[in-house]
Amino acid sequence: MPITMIANPSIDTARLSMRVHAVSDYEDEIAMWGDPTVTRYIGGRASTREETWSRLLRYAGHWPLMGYGYWAVRERATGRFVGDVGFADFRRDIEPSLDNAPEMGWVLAPWSHGRGFATEATRAALDWLEEHAPVPRTVCMIDAPNAPSIRVAAKCGFAPWTRTTYKGSEVTIYERLRTPRTSVLTGPPSPA
Repeated sequence: MPITMIANPSIDTARLSMRVHAVSDYEDEIAMWGDPTVTRYIGGRASTREETWSRLLRYAGHWPLMGYGYWAVRERATGRFVGDVGFADFRRDIEPSLDNAPEMGWVLAPWSHGRGFATEATRAALDWLEEHAPVPRTVCMIDAPNAPSIRVAAKCGFAPWTRTTYKGSEVTIYERLRTPRTSVLTGPPSPA
């Protein structure tokens, strides 16, 4: 479900800066996606330069077409590239269907693993989505042995929805239902 494009969907957290991908992120993306540690549970092999370029274009293309997408994440203190976090509609050929729910994803450069960056960025992205998009749920797909990503999903409110196979790997689809916003108004307005 497309939403209205936000002019500059950047996010700053205590330690991270998140912004829409640019061509200048390409070399950092190549280094991250070319690392077998990163891709062990995401396709099982390092990405080529060509595949990484297509991914960068796909990330950038989500924003004008869907109104949401992925952010390039950097450490605020140093500017060092941390990874990619965000949402996509990949139209996956998978059963059961993901029903056009925004699919959350996070992938981080090896140097940043174990520092809480994935949870921090994922929570910030989910807060952004809840503020800007009226979607009833988000989903994420995690390979069964990927314990670190399963922990991030749980910390961010995702719960197992179903197990299935995708491109030959056993995966679990997790879902997160939209958090109902509570009103600050607890009764009728005060008389003026």
